[in-house]
Amino acid sequence: MSKLFTPENSALLLIDHQVGTMQLIKNIDVDQAKRMSLALAKAASILGIPTVLTSSQEDRVQGPLLPELQEILPEAFEKRVKREGIVNAWTDANFRAAVEATGRKNLIMAGVTTDVCLVFPAIDAVGEGYNVQAVMDASGSPFDLSEDMSRRRMQDAGVILTATNTVIAELAQNWGTEDGQKLIQLLFTEVLPPIKS
Repeated sequence: MSKLFTPENSALLLIDHQVGTMQLIKNIDVDQAKRMSLALAKAASILGIPTVLTSSQEDRVQGPLLPELQEILPEAFEKRVKREGIVNAWTDANFRAAVEATGRKNLIMAGVTTDVCLVFPAIDAVGEGYNVQAVMDASGSPFDLSEDMSRRRMQDAGVILTATNTVIAELAQNWGTEDGQKLIQLLFTEVLPPIKS
């Protein structure tokens, strides 16, 4: 099982990036967290990486998934796993089945809240033999303390903490390829700070 994450051996899991729940992110800029989540989805679309989307109680305060996800990944959006209250997505049978159906052992995960949506499935997946990279700038928490504690728990369990630009670069491997050119364009237009000429 390769530790190097490539488009051929990785899957993207975006957990509960819903318009209501997004507003709970306070430790980082919420617009940045949204931008990074969508950049991950766009990178997956460019590279053909299987993506599993899941939401929790869309008809309540959490609200619907970000509408942009429907534009970027229409098929994954249509097949999204709607959980009816199960906190840890990994323990939802439909979510697990969707992840297993990708056939991938390297999981790139972001959860709208690090301290609830991301921490539990990331740790459980590692415990079952998956390699997990948790994308910290596409996930956030209401409190600095709960963010810090969740990061420590994940690291202690063997989850690799990363950032959007780092994981996109790892997946690209070479900016000179056709996909690499698309990815670097994505980085410079939507992820990285502007370069002044």
